[in-house]
Amino acid sequence: MPNQISTVAFIGLGIMGYPMAGHLARAGLSVRVYNRTGARAESWSAEYGGSCHATPAEAAEGADLVLVCVGNDDDVRQVTLEEQGALSGMQAGSLLVDHTTASADLAEQLDAACREQGIGFIDAPVSGGQQGAENGVLTIMCGGTPADFARTEPILSHYARAVSLMGPAGSGQLTKMVNQICIAGLVQGLAEGLHFAEQAGLDQQRVIDVISQGAAGSWQMENRHKTMIADEYEHGFAVNWMRKDLGICLEQARRLQARLPVTALVDQFYGDVQVMGGGRWDTSSLLRRLRTLGRG
Repeated sequence: MPNQISTVAFIGLGIMGYPMAGHLARAGLSVRVYNRTGARAESWSAEYGGSCHATPAEAAEGADLVLVCVGNDDDVRQVTLEEQGALSGMQAGSLLVDHTTASADLAEQLDAACREQGIGFIDAPVSGGQQGAENGVLTIMCGGTPADFARTEPILSHYARAVSLMGPAGSGQLTKMVNQICIAGLVQGLAEGLHFAEQAGLDQQRVIDVISQGAAGSWQMENRHKTMIADEYEHGFAVNWMRKDLGICLEQARRLQARLPVTALVDQFYGDVQVMGGGRWDTSSLLRRLRTLGRG
């Protein structure tokens, strides 16, 4: 197969995949899509002009590159490895890229399955959330061979501002785990700071205006403080998904004998948020947990 990629398949049109696939269509690529809820694939096709298909295998037929963005390890296996999965429709010399935040074990399993068929594989979890996907400014952490990465990177750049090869298959997922570990502590710290400011009678917005200019500043502070102050939590990555991701992190940490005491604690706090009925609230809802405890 020539190095030039012109036809791609995109499997999974959720809040991330829908705009990501849209960027590829706008870039002039021929895009074939599959989504378990067929109506969403039909809606995407009507909006962007690509073709929608009944199975992952059908979507993957004739594609130079197949991209997957679904929910978890089991979902990835279903749309790639099972009967009518993407691999059954892919040709030797094509590439499979998995954008799902999943386990490093799964990345290695997919890499092995692809190699048996002469297919390249890149695990490529993303960071930046729905807003980053819609604006085409995601950060993508990749695992795979340099040759496969070199062919893939120009395509991923249509919806990313940073695409980096971190090492062999699985390295992208491991790097995404580091990302989620860091975010967990940052969001809890921001929630505690805002809660403290509120209890102290300070103007929370004025506090943020000052401290954001110094060492306390962060992406979370810049992009989430206003909605947190307003007690609104419908603006980003859901708690249910964060708990899934942190579960992957904690399981991998046990294998590596890495100590993640803060991450484990914040994971429990997100469990409290789920009990409060906030599984679909965004991750900054840790502040509502503190406010609720404060009223107890």
